[in-house]
Amino acid sequence: MENDRGFFNLLLSRILRSVGLIYASLASPLYLSALGLNPAVIGVIFFGVIGFTAGLSLLLGYLGDRFGYKKSLIIGDLFPLIGLIMLGLASKINLIIPALIITGISGNAGAARGAFSPGLTALVVSNWKDEKERVSRMGTLFSAAGFAGVGGSLMISAIKFIPLPTVTSYRILFEVSAVLLAFSVANLVYVKEEKREKKTTKFITRSSANYISRVIISNAVTGFGLGLSIPLLTLWFKVFYHASPFDIGIIFTSGSICSALGSLVATRIKGNPLKLAYITRIVNGVLLVAMGLSPYMVLAGALYSIRAINAGIGLPNRNVTNIRGVSAEDYGSASSLQGVVTRVSQMSSGISGYLLEDFPGLPLELGGLLQALGGYLYMYLLSKRAEPPQVKKEIPP
Repeated sequence: MENDRGFFNLLLSRILRSVGLIYASLASPLYLSALGLNPAVIGVIFFGVIGFTAGLSLLLGYLGDRFGYKKSLIIGDLFPLIGLIMLGLASKINLIIPALIITGISGNAGAARGAFSPGLTALVVSNWKDEKERVSRMGTLFSAAGFAGVGGSLMISAIKFIPLPTVTSYRILFEVSAVLLAFSVANLVYVKEEKREKKTTKFITRSSANYISRVIISNAVTGFGLGLSIPLLTLWFKVFYHASPFDIGIIFTSGSICSALGSLVATRIKGNPLKLAYITRIVNGVLLVAMGLSPYMVLAGALYSIRAINAGIGLPNRNVTNIRGVSAEDYGSASSLQGVVTRVSQMSSGISGYLLEDFPGLPLELGGLLQALGGYLYMYLLSKRAEPPQVKKEIPP
């Protein structure tokens, strides 16, 4: 098999996907607000979005281990494609909400949002065996996705210049995002996948389960904090600082560039991936707290950009560390299970909407503290490197 294994097509897919999904992630809370929904209701809607995404992620990881991670990537990207088409066409709220849920637009709007989908980490780890090479490949994907995400952020700012009603402008750009997602899926067809050992268990081996249980504990705490602070972040800027879509687009454009630069730096740093992963996670939390306390939008935006650089550095290192002690046959299930726990924890976004109405700074302050605690737990629980798993005792699904 060629050493490249279709990496260029995978990269191009992540670039196209990033533009479309970064726009959708940033626009969705603002779009719902423009339709007249209050923050509490929007938070409940995102509760459903995250719940659906969590279940889908687990299913795709399970299928990826058996039928291939490339196939799980393609199937996973068809859902946001369908959802975006619906968002562009629907005008009634009882159709818009299911469309948002199918699209799965939740969580971070940085490099990870555009690059990551169920099966990506498993595919990269399966295709490239050296840990440094894995970090480099993941860093390249996240960096490229981050730079491409600038396009999605600028689409938010462009709404100001479209000579149509605001709601109509949002819908038109949802359709543009759908076209980009369609080309993203088409590129995945040309990605190649390395053959790996056959799946021998119904779900996951005991040794892999032992390792990821430690990751899951940290992810659960961090995920709860991220759910409080990140999914409604664009709405937070609107409520707390009365920011316009144009201002929000500029802030997140800067964040996308900084996130991409951070991931690019990650490909050049020669350090312990675990150490880089937990330090950056702790710093992310501290910066979120600082944003929540900031009395000025410009300062909060600058802190967000600094946090984006830091997050970009930590992300590829953390993804590689998360499956360091996992058996090759469990890559898909293990990475998806970790992601599911994070997403289920992020269902705290339902609480975030209520807090945002009366205590707008509190979601970021509490969320940041929990993310910093999650970083400490990550360091404490994973400081002893796991050996490659040998035992293959079955854990029921």
